[in-house]
Amino acid sequence: MTPYNQAINFLNEQLPMFSKQGQSAIKKGLENVSKICEFLDNPQLKFPSVHIAGTNGKGSTSHMIAGALQQAGYKTGLYTSPHLIDLRERVRINGIPVSEDFVVDFVEKTKHLIPEIQPSYFELNVAMAFMAFAEQKVDIAVIETGLGGRLDSTNIITPVLSVITNIGLDHTQILGDTLPLIAAEKAGIIKEKVPVVVGETHPETEQVFFLNALAKNTVVVYADSLWELVKVNQDAHFQYFKVIHKADQKMYDLKTDLMGNFQVHNIKTVLTASTLLYNLGWELSLDKVLNSLSHVKSTTGLRGRWEYYQQQPTIILDVAHNPDGLEYLKGNLDNLKKDGKSKLHIVCGFVKDKDVPAALSYFPKDAIYYFTQANIPRAMPANELAQIGNDLGLTGNAYKSVDDAIIEFSLKVVEEDVVLITGSFFIVGEALVYLEGQKNTN
Repeated sequence: MTPYNQAINFLNEQLPMFSKQGQSAIKKGLENVSKICEFLDNPQLKFPSVHIAGTNGKGSTSHMIAGALQQAGYKTGLYTSPHLIDLRERVRINGIPVSEDFVVDFVEKTKHLIPEIQPSYFELNVAMAFMAFAEQKVDIAVIETGLGGRLDSTNIITPVLSVITNIGLDHTQILGDTLPLIAAEKAGIIKEKVPVVVGETHPETEQVFFLNALAKNTVVVYADSLWELVKVNQDAHFQYFKVIHKADQKMYDLKTDLMGNFQVHNIKTVLTASTLLYNLGWELSLDKVLNSLSHVKSTTGLRGRWEYYQQQPTIILDVAHNPDGLEYLKGNLDNLKKDGKSKLHIVCGFVKDKDVPAALSYFPKDAIYYFTQANIPRAMPANELAQIGNDLGLTGNAYKSVDDAIIEFSLKVVEEDVVLITGSFFIVGEALVYLEGQKNTN
């Protein structure tokens, strides 16, 4: 076993992990991460940052803002979570994951703190990201929250800009079961005199953001009040838009390599955030930002957001897992151009702390289903998921692993068919491991 694999196994075995255990793994408060960072000489104070929270879209938005900064010539750190395949995906500098040696050195440096501090997996990862960005002397870092915002481990930073993409019902057992309660947790990233971008206006959350901003002597700028996007075309690799600035009525052409209807909202958020950063002195002209959006994936390594993995048959990967995300996924499925000869195959799996019947209600009844489960304790057993799906009129069988589900649909699909793999980061991550392994052996 390599030193890197030993380090990963140590983290997996020693630290409580929300992705595997759920709510019991969460360490509420900022005390643990603060202690770790204090031991590391407070790396979070050594670089400017953009802080991003939200229910959906924060991963795509983080990658787009990082890509714009990177293309403008800034050495850019990017912290996101969870990862799909490799822990190092969470910590990137100019799109490149940190080295295996860095992870090994970080674990060796901090492992003696674990018995005393008892941090979570997420807390240690956040500290690792901050240490990487400080050591590499990034010009700026884009930091995505995990859950919520107020008590999220990333919230020990004081950014130059805060961004809240949107508010929806997710992790309600942790963040609250109404939009205003969830908004209050996300608004916890708002800092004194630091401007705030909110992606989507909603009557139930406007007052929450306004009052939080007022208390912090800052202002909220709503992205959807400034920009309008009209989709004009799409091919296998790009979406094409007309972008209208509402105030001056100027129109611009935009193409992006990020697919899916939901990117409309994320792009508005990114354009607004970029404008505020430009006003703060960062060299982010609109032309540079629009150009950067055409190659986000190659610049930053973003995957799993309505990703066209292959053609003939078409395989699409998407990490949607909550009501808002699944609503957009449904719209994307409705937009798929299928002729009478092609069939839709859907591989799906969910964690058991979600409202799975509600999630499955977004899926079409005219597809062939492969109900499966990720290799984590939180996963809903495939046979239970299949029963719920069958009761809702979704036709398909249960498969004990993602690999088994892929093997099964591989025997059935023809070139004209479409396969969607979705339900969680874990399902998509395991699918990528298997598909990439198959590609490398062929």
